[in-house]
Amino acid sequence: MKLSAQSIAVAAGLAIAIAPSSASAQPAKNVRFLVGAPAGGSNDIFARAIGQRLSEALGRPVIVDNRPGASQMIAADLTAKAPPDGNTLYMTSTTYTTGAALMAKLPFDPINDLTGITMIARGPMVLVVHPSVPAKNVKELIAIARARPGQLNYTSSGIGGINHFGVEVLKSMAKIDMVHVPHKGMAPAITDLMAGQVQVLLVSLTAVEAQMQSGRLRAIGVSSPQRSSFLPNLPAIAETLPGYDNDLWWGVFVASKTPKPIIDRLNTEIHKTMTTDDMKKRFADFGAVGAPTTPDGFNTIVKNEIAKWTKVVKAANIKPE
Repeated sequence: MKLSAQSIAVAAGLAIAIAPSSASAQPAKNVRFLVGAPAGGSNDIFARAIGQRLSEALGRPVIVDNRPGASQMIAADLTAKAPPDGNTLYMTSTTYTTGAALMAKLPFDPINDLTGITMIARGPMVLVVHPSVPAKNVKELIAIARARPGQLNYTSSGIGGINHFGVEVLKSMAKIDMVHVPHKGMAPAITDLMAGQVQVLLVSLTAVEAQMQSGRLRAIGVSSPQRSSFLPNLPAIAETLPGYDNDLWWGVFVASKTPKPIIDRLNTEIHKTMTTDDMKKRFADFGAVGAPTTPDGFNTIVKNEIAKWTKVVKAANIKPE
């Protein structure tokens, strides 16, 4: 029986991706786990934890390679252009879809050149205000903003991030006008919020947990469709604005032409990792819970989110920095 060149290539890829762990195994290649964010953040920590267990399952090293910049698109581009053999993985977050929506010209197709392995976790953001804002809930914030159009400022970690787009969606749904004051990073945004230079911020729970507990910031809602188990007494924004849904999520991609058996194997091994107590704790440390998906299910989420954020970009006339 004659094999085509394509069949031989697929078989070789499967041999690499499914190599058993044994003392005699000499893997042809290491697995490169690209992260589009600096070391120490959630993307990096999740990738290192998953990479360690993948290394044990695949019988070869998994090397985390941090390539921050361009809203995580530098690492995405490297993944899209890597050989589609399962040896290059990409850990990213919601920023992938907001960045894809904002950047009209990318060196790769964010929908067709990458394919999902699985979402790994998701968690809500929290809407917080400076104590000088008398709103105790989202309904009251909307009433204040309507009474004072253009007088409330909201901040973000920069143009095009999920906390920027999330407030733009809130503004559109509530029909209110607040002025965006972007910062270069979340730390200066939180600093200015606590100083009262800006009044509103949508942010990850863990970034402002201490300030909320001390009373320096007031939480008025969470961005998930339902209340969060981390803040069960805090209403969801959707309780005031039905349909509002802007969770953070994290997930893993590979190059789009990677053979399905390799993707399925990686999906299975990563899902096993997500069930461990250690991984559950790492998720909880960032206000998230495990959220495994099928590869197709993850691709659908990503495609829908890019379309959603593209509409936000056009409606609000948002331009890249």
